Amino acid sequence: MKLTLYPKGVQQWLWALIRIFFLLLVLMTGLFPLINMPGSSFTGTLSPLSSEEQHSAALLERHVHILAGNIGPRNIWRSFSMESTVSYLDKVLSDLGYSVQRQEFRAYDITSVNLEVEIHGHLYPEELVVIGAHYDTVPDCPGANDNGSGVAALLELARFLHGSSPQRTVRLVAFANEEPPFFFSNTMGSAFYAARCRERKENIVAMLSLETIGYYSDNPGSQHYPIPFSLFYPDTANFIAFVGNIRSRQLVRQTIKAFRHHGRFPSEGLAAPGFISGVGWSDHLSFWRMGYPAIMVTDTAFYRYASYHTSADTPEKLDYERMARVVTGLVPTLLELAKH
Repeated sequence: MKLTLYPKGVQQWLWALIRIFFLLLVLMTGLFPLINMPGSSFTGTLSPLSSEEQHSAALLERHVHILAGNIGPRNIWRSFSMESTVSYLDKVLSDLGYSVQRQEFRAYDITSVNLEVEIHGHLYPEELVVIGAHYDTVPDCPGANDNGSGVAALLELARFLHGSSPQRTVRLVAFANEEPPFFFSNTMGSAFYAARCRERKENIVAMLSLETIGYYSDNPGSQHYPIPFSLFYPDTANFIAFVGNIRSRQLVRQTIKAFRHHGRFPSEGLAAPGFISGVGWSDHLSFWRMGYPAIMVTDTAFYRYASYHTSADTPEKLDYERMARVVTGLVPTLLELAKH
């Protein structure tokens, strides 16, 4: 007579639980190097904005309202909107005291423009830190968050960094043509820019893409992830994320460590295979393809923002105070990256 400790049905449940346990163990073992980040994310109540942060929040809001409100959808099939955007960005940067360089290129038989400004490194000028944001949108989308927020942050970073003396050269670049039909192709504005950098044998040691950084929520369940990352990250959409591929893992860790040291705002980091949905969905992809380390700074876009790529992506939905906190945290972060 065969004795069993548990009835057959209970045994099946136990084996299922054991399999789940080992599956989770494998996942955690494999994912730990990807999600383990230095420092600790800020927790607790955000302190009141400083006067400088209040001023920055007002400027961020102004830039987004001009881009998404006054100009509206921005793509090469609305040539006047692209020209208006280029003129606005050029004027803001020129008024700050920069010499604005233009990179013109052809895609779909239409000329588009990347805009670049540079802060010369005083010790290692041949080593470059690039910060970029795309200024175009999908059709019929005002693009307040995607990517008016990134462009506004780029302009604010340019304002804060003007007059600084980084060890490495810092470049700030506004890219055309990130959205479909250019997306994931060599017709992206950033693809033309990264290819030119490679042709010139320029030494880019870090590239940061500012992509949809303006939407936040304190509601539990407001943040989502691709499987299985919801097991390891918070479900509240109140943080900024630093995202890269496996090859850029060191840059992700270096950047978030500096941000957590200098900034007082929640942050999460991830270095994951580029095939995971969303990980490579911005201009940093173009730099990966040229062999450069690059990451994305993002609010995670469609993983929290219901108005992503719709006509409802309008300026009043963004949180400019939290954007200002992110920008003021990025300033010393970038200067840290610009050290040898």
